Amino acid sequence: MKKPASLPAASVAPAEKDQLHPRNPHRAPYDFPLLSKESPALAPFVRPNPYGSLSIDFADPAAVKALNRALLKHFYGIEHWDIPKGYLCPPIPGRADYVHYLADLLAESNGGVLPPGEEITVLDVGVGANCIYPIIGRRAYGWHFVGSDVDGTAVRAAQQIEAANPGLAGAIEARLQPARTRIFDGLIQSGEVFDLTMCNPPFHASAAAAAAGSQRKTSSLGTGRGARPVLNFGGQNNELWCEGGEAGFIRRMVQESGRRPRTAYWFTSLVSKKETLPGVYRALQTAGATEVKTIEMAQGQKKSRLVAWTFLTPAQREAWRKTRWSTAQ
Repeated sequence: MKKPASLPAASVAPAEKDQLHPRNPHRAPYDFPLLSKESPALAPFVRPNPYGSLSIDFADPAAVKALNRALLKHFYGIEHWDIPKGYLCPPIPGRADYVHYLADLLAESNGGVLPPGEEITVLDVGVGANCIYPIIGRRAYGWHFVGSDVDGTAVRAAQQIEAANPGLAGAIEARLQPARTRIFDGLIQSGEVFDLTMCNPPFHASAAAAAAGSQRKTSSLGTGRGARPVLNFGGQNNELWCEGGEAGFIRRMVQESGRRPRTAYWFTSLVSKKETLPGVYRALQTAGATEVKTIEMAQGQKKSRLVAWTFLTPAQREAWRKTRWSTAQ
């Protein structure tokens, strides 16, 4: 794959915090006529909404899946994408934002120049059956990915997506994490290093909390009416909740990263709840992180952020850049 162009210094400036990242191709409203023309399977789901604009019923899992297929085809050249029934079908615009902010983080760590795509290796913790982050990262920046998951079905689905699309072939390795309570332990191989790790951790602390969240989402979409909630974006248990919820998962990630400080230049995770941050910062201080960055993100009223940390000293970072990113100079 051709190396992506270097990012000019101006492109790593902070984005407007009520909008998607400046390089995110999903900033404009969905062009449903164009998407339906390119992906006819979307057309039956498109109809005028109460405001007179074309849209889909975002409470309908089939409609959301058809939209994702159309977006992946139009923006990323993905002709073949599918997920098993009931697995997470994520909203693509917000997922793309994480990837673009990670590119900024790399550029900022390299004098404003994004290192060459083929040389950047990223570990996606919890890749899921949808394989969204590796797809976007590969097609936008040419990165190489390892995607981990505790669910064998999800791993096989991600492998099928990689194999079915020539633009992804050989660039994404989906790998099973054999220990459900571990993150890096037992997964990262001896001598293996990553320029970035990324993760969208399970949000809820229990199945009951996940169900309640689904009910709230259903109601906000105008489909509550006392009916059993429909997971329009889907999600298996391990995708939606874990013991300790988001806070507990990220603390475990910090602890495990501290035991292998030279495995990655930047470890990162999304943090959905602002109240999770103080505990994350305490865990990072205890683990001995040498630098921590918090990058705010937003999509309209939805606010989120990513936290990035490294254990490398300035000298180790310089050696990393010279060894792995030298061809970018």
